[in-house]
Amino acid sequence: MKVLYVASECAPFVKTGGLADVIGAVPKNLAQFGIDTRVIMPAYPALASLLARGKIVWQQDDLFGGPANLVAVKSKGITLLLLNAPHLYDRPGNIYLNEQGKDWPDNHLRFGALCQVAAYVASYGLPRELKNPLNDWQPDLVHCHDWQSGLVPAYLKMVDTKTPPCILTIHNIAFQGLFDAKVIETLGLSRSMFVPDGFEYWGKVSFLKAAIAYCDKITTVSPTYARELMQPEFGMGLEGMMQSRASDLSGILNGIDTDVWDPIHDRALNTSYYPRTLKRKAKNRAQVEARFNLDSIKNPDAPLFCVISRLTTQKGLDLLVETLPNLVARGARLALLGSGDKDIEAAFIAAARQFKGKVGTIIGYDEELSHILQGGADAILVPSRFEPCGLTQLYGLRYGTIPVVARTGGLADTIIDANQAALADNCATGFQFAPITAISLDHAIDRACQTFKQPDVWEAMMRRAMNHDVSWDKSAKAYHDLYASLLT
Repeated sequence: MKVLYVASECAPFVKTGGLADVIGAVPKNLAQFGIDTRVIMPAYPALASLLARGKIVWQQDDLFGGPANLVAVKSKGITLLLLNAPHLYDRPGNIYLNEQGKDWPDNHLRFGALCQVAAYVASYGLPRELKNPLNDWQPDLVHCHDWQSGLVPAYLKMVDTKTPPCILTIHNIAFQGLFDAKVIETLGLSRSMFVPDGFEYWGKVSFLKAAIAYCDKITTVSPTYARELMQPEFGMGLEGMMQSRASDLSGILNGIDTDVWDPIHDRALNTSYYPRTLKRKAKNRAQVEARFNLDSIKNPDAPLFCVISRLTTQKGLDLLVETLPNLVARGARLALLGSGDKDIEAAFIAAARQFKGKVGTIIGYDEELSHILQGGADAILVPSRFEPCGLTQLYGLRYGTIPVVARTGGLADTIIDANQAALADNCATGFQFAPITAISLDHAIDRACQTFKQPDVWEAMMRRAMNHDVSWDKSAKAYHDLYASLLT
């Protein structure tokens, strides 16, 4: 079976969030089922070294204003098809945003081009006239991810020849790829599709709605999020479309790369550890304290919490700001790594000054530092107002860093709340809270602090968390089965 993945980012090559982690992990895990997966994505400047050693497998003189080619290269166990179009992708800044933090004004062209080339490869395969051995390949199925790949199913509908089935995975429905209707002709789309049952959304073109309308199956990254998307409070205006596709919708829970995230072999940590050597984690805690300028005297009655997140209201970090005085009053400490909303950034910077030695804030993102936090903190806070799946709580489980999470989306699916029944049955792995308010979050933090005062109970929870299966094995099998169902 040959599957073409269409995505805007892929770890470890280019990453802005959890989407990249998924694209970087799933193809490798699908190989155990004999699936030959290739990932088509833009050739951003960060990929220059890969471009240099790859082979051209497709080329075109004019792709939305400039020449383009497709370069095949294998790296880190993944076969990439890099769309090399310098006029679209060779620019500084974030892959989606300019240096002012605004969407690139030609994002419709940048990701429309990705979709158009992906649809061509899906429909006709890689052109054999280039006489490259890598060109003897045409996918049996196309798997699109988020709005940046959303036009692929629409382009496939416009092709006269028989085309492979197409699956869409929605990683976050809040991002929909909305553009003015004048781009329809520019992108070579059919005006007949600009209807409520197609890609029209309140007079605009929606890339994501195009995919929802024209793909064969839809998945989300957790079962609970799949159900939530059909509700107005989570569907972001597309709940009607999601309800109409309910029979084609399923939730397949994300996993994590357990080779990359492994406390036994993690080189970022001061010391390795596993469920039987949890006391070693104290050396990693010292690492966190040093990096975040926290007091190094451990309070046996209160944990060291961490946050690794985008600092946005979606992630509920404004709620955490409200609860910080109570968290510190309990003797707990907080180490926060993230960036995002400038007001929330400023609030945590101010908190680090106000609660010096108790709250540490580092604005930005550092992959190695995120490993250090998971390896050294006692608990991780994930108070998201909505969360399709979430990965940081899975990393927390893997590292015995107890998650305190909102009861929504994938957070609800992955964490077993430490209520009395779960503790009595020895199955709790963290703390959930609802409704998603500052008061509820504060109560969950208090529950965590009270449980932390019982070392035997806390360590038993750590061991259960670390033994919980967070790999891709089950989910990769679910994707394989879904693919097979479309090809029989």
